[in-house]
Amino acid sequence: MKRILSSVAAIVLMSSMAFAQNIPMDPSVRTGTLPNGMKYYIKKNNLPEKKVDFRLAINAGSILEDENQRGLAHFMEHMNFNGTKNFPDNKLVDFLQSIGVKFGQHLNAYTSFDETVYMLPVPLDKPGNLDSGLKVMEDWAFNATLTDEQINKERGVVLEELRLGLGADKRMSDKYLPKLLYKSQYANRLPIGTKEVLQNFKPDVIRQFHKDWYRPDLMALVVVGDINVDEVEKKIKDNFSKYKNPSKPRERKTFDLPNHKETLVAIETDPDATNSMVQFIMKDADAYTPDVTVEQYNQSLIENLSTQMLNNRLRELVNSNNPPFTFGSVYHGGTYARTKEAFQGFAMVKEGNQINALKVLLEETERAKRFGFTQSELDRAKSQIMSNMERSYNNRDKTESDMLVDEYVRNFLEQEPMPGISWEYEDVKKFLPSVTLAQTNDVIKKMVKDDSRVIVITGPKKDNVTMPTEALVLKTFDDVKMADLKPYEEKATIKNLVKPFKSEGKIAKTESDAKLGTTTWTLSNGAKVTFKKTDFKDDEIVFSARSLGGNSLLNDTDFNKTQFAYQALTEAGVSGASKADLTNYLAGKQVSVNPYISGTLEGIMGRTNQKDLGTAMELVYAYFTNLNYSPEAFNAYKVKQSAMLDNIMSNPQTYFASEHAKFTNQKNPRFIGILPLEKDWAATDYKKAYDVYKEKFANAGNFHFYFVGNIDEAKFKNEVLQYIASLPTTGKTTNFKDTGYRSMTGDYTKVYKKGKDPKSMVQIVYSGETPYNEKEALALSALGEVATIKVIEKLREDESGIYGGGARGYMGKVPYSSYSFSLSFPCGPENADKLTKSAIAEVQKLIDKGPEQKDLDKYKEGEMNDYKTDIKDNNYWMNAISKNQLDGSDKYDILNYQEKVKALTVKDLQNVAKKYLTKNRIVATLMPEDGWENAPKKETSGAVKATVVK
Repeated sequence: MKRILSSVAAIVLMSSMAFAQNIPMDPSVRTGTLPNGMKYYIKKNNLPEKKVDFRLAINAGSILEDENQRGLAHFMEHMNFNGTKNFPDNKLVDFLQSIGVKFGQHLNAYTSFDETVYMLPVPLDKPGNLDSGLKVMEDWAFNATLTDEQINKERGVVLEELRLGLGADKRMSDKYLPKLLYKSQYANRLPIGTKEVLQNFKPDVIRQFHKDWYRPDLMALVVVGDINVDEVEKKIKDNFSKYKNPSKPRERKTFDLPNHKETLVAIETDPDATNSMVQFIMKDADAYTPDVTVEQYNQSLIENLSTQMLNNRLRELVNSNNPPFTFGSVYHGGTYARTKEAFQGFAMVKEGNQINALKVLLEETERAKRFGFTQSELDRAKSQIMSNMERSYNNRDKTESDMLVDEYVRNFLEQEPMPGISWEYEDVKKFLPSVTLAQTNDVIKKMVKDDSRVIVITGPKKDNVTMPTEALVLKTFDDVKMADLKPYEEKATIKNLVKPFKSEGKIAKTESDAKLGTTTWTLSNGAKVTFKKTDFKDDEIVFSARSLGGNSLLNDTDFNKTQFAYQALTEAGVSGASKADLTNYLAGKQVSVNPYISGTLEGIMGRTNQKDLGTAMELVYAYFTNLNYSPEAFNAYKVKQSAMLDNIMSNPQTYFASEHAKFTNQKNPRFIGILPLEKDWAATDYKKAYDVYKEKFANAGNFHFYFVGNIDEAKFKNEVLQYIASLPTTGKTTNFKDTGYRSMTGDYTKVYKKGKDPKSMVQIVYSGETPYNEKEALALSALGEVATIKVIEKLREDESGIYGGGARGYMGKVPYSSYSFSLSFPCGPENADKLTKSAIAEVQKLIDKGPEQKDLDKYKEGEMNDYKTDIKDNNYWMNAISKNQLDGSDKYDILNYQEKVKALTVKDLQNVAKKYLTKNRIVATLMPEDGWENAPKKETSGAVKATVVK
């Protein structure tokens, strides 16, 4: 007997020891700390090939600013792009563009309350690029020049970024943040800062911030890519160890989000608010501590399961025929402060329904707290978590570097565990089955609290909409606690989407293309299936199906009745199963299938993996043959859309886009708006849209299917024969048609006025019809990229007039041959005219002289850089091999693209500039409403012309 007891005790002891073990560090990551305290993380990762991703993480953000430095953590981030020891003035961006790194798209950084992080991907196709990347990181860390001239020049750019944030959301957040961040330093340290400080700080103030906080013991360097780890580690030690910390370093304090007994309520409205929302947080009693042990890691898994189940219930409500909100979710996790986590909920609702939405969020939480979850809910949540883990694990050797670096950054900044996907997969696979309902039910009880609660309700200010009072909000909490709730009722789950049947379909013809590596089957029903087997991912298959025609074949009346209804059709579900039933059926499966009808096509887009390919094909079959008809589901969709869009025209940018689209489409009877408003829904014919869909998807013989990924051909063939070759067909062939309607062309200047904030938007567009020319199409696209470089150089760097902007050139053949070239940028209204003239002057230079060779070279390097990554991407290939069906383009374009880009000359770009940018120019400008000049100073960002302070 003693022996048995001893054995039991040993087992218990071993089990407790296992839980007490610390979470391991991913052994594939080389970590270390230099003598000066700087940390580093290095990992060899071969995807993408010949590329490395750098991150410089600094454990310092706006929370550490002194009162006279508000906004300078973020300003400092800007300054690192405006002069360093090895890259003076604006030479850094210029150099990086010359090696194929695109500003904004690749090269970027961010500043938040507690950290500043710099991001840099570098191609390694040229000797010295690795050293150059490390030199950039070294300069960002320690060698900013911070000259008076560059600081004063950058003021205008940062003030323009501040300007972008102005509007209804900013006005409301200014009022509710003091309660959401009650008695916290975070309420007074928003990263963008204050206009007063940004305009008037003396250069020495930002230099002091840099001296205090840009120091080795607050930094980590992350290097992941196609590298030699030993070599990189040596370079880091050689180049970064020499930097010293201050002799008397300032304490890096941490700041809390304090708890409080009372429930704080903020109810804010604004005439220009575009949506209505409700948010609650219930702060944890204890300070957050990161997971260190396996037991803590597994407890976090239990929390995830609990909130997953609760969110599954909320999703059912959203997908019901009487949705309480457009979107609603809960989670337990981080707040503004690193030291505090909270149970939090959020819902977007129709105006006036905030209290009901809050009530539903609280009732579902209370229901789970009282009665717990069901075993089938737990099983479903486990399968969802396990499926996502399996996807990551199966693709572990084909994970891109940029998907890895941020995990290492979080490990440094927040001590998030980084055991690696192999350990996580094995732990989850082992632990998840043992989780019980008692454990998940207990978690919900601990999350919900009666103190330290904050509720935020926002919405548009309207005479006919009554907002709730604080007393009503508090009463809602009390009412829910006393409510007569019933346990959650589990609905019967569906067994399959398609009843078992024997397919008579066959492959009638097989064609192979050795150059593209594709195989095409023509099936007995006329449908075509083209597939390409790849090893870009170890467990991913992407697919599409397309048939030519779309709603271009409808007459104008039917087009206008149905154009907004197509996106709602799938809300009804398939094969008698509701959307909620379908969501439950697909839980734990990697399946996404989305049918659509567009202007020229009807089709399906999807993604799956080998394991779930059969389910994906089953769903494709169901969407072709058995889409449900449900006016109730359509009406529910309209309610959710109205909640999002009823007030959208209060947004000046949306209003601008809408009004300008009305002008350019004034001769097009098929244009009724860019977004469906209440009157448009009233005129929408759901039955007609459903009938159009059924007719188009009844003719599978007019469809071409495309699959790209790690395809098991034998298994794939069986699924194709079962679910695609058996689809019905009418034998008809359709194609899209040109309706004959055209957008306005000519030379026009349009001004639209909307909004009270001093914000403008400028859009310059050249467009018209032209015979399609492949070489001109590429040259026009390249011209857009080059023009973007010039817009940033001139309007941002030279004139300090914009934060961001760009240009785009396009030439297409569908539905008719046409071109467009556009430039757009936000700016201050006082500078809109001046900057418009500057932008047009840059265009004129391209016409008169063509681009500079160095800018064309930057474009070429950037395209080559992107191409080397894209060519190993399944979606890129799927889009490439399906493009020919629509526009008749050369199907080998994907193989010849590099040569075509390399062949472009300055003269090619100048020729298209001369041909297309000398006429048919429409300049549209958004200006604030009259009286914007008198807006309160605290809400304006100030003139673009920067104050010079020494």
